[in-house]
Amino acid sequence: MEGLLKCSSVNYVPLTPISFLERAANAFRGRTSIIDGASVKYNWEETYDRCIKLASALSELGISRGDMVSFSKF
Repeated sequence: MEGLLKCSSVNYVPLTPISFLERAANAFRGRTSIIDGASVKYNWEETYDRCIKLASALSELGISRGDMVSFSKF
């Protein structure tokens, strides 16, 4: 952010997808995050937990940062 003055009341930590999920899960724990049709509804805490479980499963499969993956069948 070239050319901008820094202010002491501003947080300069970049917001990443992971930090966004953590912050949303803490701030909006029980509020709805995902609705898909009539049968699927998650709150932010559930969404965060599901993302952590998916990341853990990918890690256990040996998939790490920078790897390219595809879950489609050819």
